[in-house]
Amino acid sequence: QVQLVESGGGLVQPGGSLRLSCVVSGTIFRLNAMGWYRQAPGRQRELVARITSDFITNYVDSVKGRFTISRDNAKNTVYLQMNSLKPEDTAVYYCNAHWINAYWGQGTQVTVSS
Repeated sequence: QVQLVESGGGLVQPGGSLRLSCVVSGTIFRLNAMGWYRQAPGRQRELVARITSDFITNYVDSVKGRFTISRDNAKNTVYLQMNSLKPEDTAVYYCNAHWINAYWGQGTQVTVSS
């Protein structure tokens, strides 16, 4: 059974930083493409950042230069370093693993507010 467990969300002031983590079990982690998605109230879930099994990354334009996705295959973990956070980054952030099938974590809330 594949499980994804996110952590690291919270309340941060504008301009601050957070690092999200997602630990994956039940699959061959290194073969999965990993992604971070987010969903704000009243909006559709959107892809924020993705990293392939070959460590190729891509980002939505609104976070380029501020967010960095990385993975540690030895720890079965994917990270999202978020810097220079803005109020519009407020959302529930979800981890996604994709290899043959797609799996989701339960989500972690990120709130950017003064």
